Amino acid sequence: MDWATPIDAYCERTSAAFWSEPVNALTNLAFLLAALWAFRRWRARGGGDRATLALIGLVGVIGVGSFLFHTFANRWSALADVLPIALFIFGFFTLALRRLIGLSWPLTLLGLLAFVAFDQFVAPLAEPLLGSSEAYLPALLALYGMALWLMGIGRKASGLGLLSAGAVFTLSLLFRMADGAVCPSWPLGTHFLWHGLNAVTLALCLRVGMAHEGRATAQNPA
Repeated sequence: MDWATPIDAYCERTSAAFWSEPVNALTNLAFLLAALWAFRRWRARGGGDRATLALIGLVGVIGVGSFLFHTFANRWSALADVLPIALFIFGFFTLALRRLIGLSWPLTLLGLLAFVAFDQFVAPLAEPLLGSSEAYLPALLALYGMALWLMGIGRKASGLGLLSAGAVFTLSLLFRMADGAVCPSWPLGTHFLWHGLNAVTLALCLRVGMAHEGRATAQNPA
């Protein structure tokens, strides 16, 4: 496999040049701003929540990886783009099961394995409808599912927080999918809006996670 093979996936790109996607590249600053906002909030809360700190770090890495992909636009930079996103999705899902829902560690790990299996099953089925955005459908469904679960067990604030994250994520996915469709009439495309709204989604998720620091330990030490 040639890791330097060029990838032309978005409307804004018109050549293999480094700065052929300036807006898509520079809007990754939104992830760095989200990480900075979350870090300041984390530090103001005492700075002892290492799980959330790791997720905050991943948000920053997502911004860097996406910047690399929208500048180098090849196979190795595509990997730098998708891997941190996958790590954040699985990491936050684990934190949510343990901290928000209050499962024991064995049940949390079982839930994570079930989510991975669900991801592998659902994403390919959604490809004809969602295209390259199919990989994000399981995460979106998980957000809505956990939001409804939390609201159903009386944790309305957390449920509404994840519901808000899901709503923003839905909008961001719509803009991601619209990029190719609007290209003939809007050469800039809409992918840059995915960056901004996705950064908001991650910030909302981190906000909910930080609000429940230590809850699982206190409620369910198993």
